[in-house]
Amino acid sequence: MKRTCFLIIIVLLLSSACNSARTETRTNTSTTAETSTQEELNMAITADTPKILVTYFSCTGNTRAVAMHITDALNTQTITANLHEIRPQVPYTTEDLNWRNNSSRSSRENADPSSRPAISGLVPNMENYDIVFLGYPIWWGQAPKIIYTFMESYDFSVKTIVPFCTSGTSPLGNSATNLHRFGSGSTTWLTGLRFAADASRSSIVTWLNGLDLDITAE
Repeated sequence: MKRTCFLIIIVLLLSSACNSARTETRTNTSTTAETSTQEELNMAITADTPKILVTYFSCTGNTRAVAMHITDALNTQTITANLHEIRPQVPYTTEDLNWRNNSSRSSRENADPSSRPAISGLVPNMENYDIVFLGYPIWWGQAPKIIYTFMESYDFSVKTIVPFCTSGTSPLGNSATNLHRFGSGSTTWLTGLRFAADASRSSIVTWLNGLDLDITAE
């Protein structure tokens, strides 16, 4: 009798262990499937989300302020925009920027078609970006020559470039179209916009959301 009871207990214990193992297997399989699905979703979001660079040149801070508004508005839950400043190897002084003096550094650079002021530092992994916002002040109706240096430093094939500028009264004019020659046949140029020094964040968001881009600024 005792032997029979002992055998029954053993059978019950083995049955319980098997059921527990099957439950654990199902749980692990379910967890693995959920993890895999989330990873695939994250990969899909990363693959479909455009990589955006907001790069700018600014001496007085006006273009920097607009660039920061753009970057902040574009950084949402599904979009990441990186900010990069185009820094001259030799910084500009107040006298360098004296547009009334024909002998000032900026005046001489503007008058020289071959002028290409050196830049300090490069954009890491430029090849990874799909959209490049390019900001600059208007000097004598044009982009500063350091922007030409920047454009000649990278391959903009299969990229979309969105120019923007700041000035007191001067419009964007042909400053952007004059930069088209630095792209390629596969470069897409969107129509840019001129902003005043005190441009509000809300006006910049409105402009961003009106662009022909698959993005939503907030």
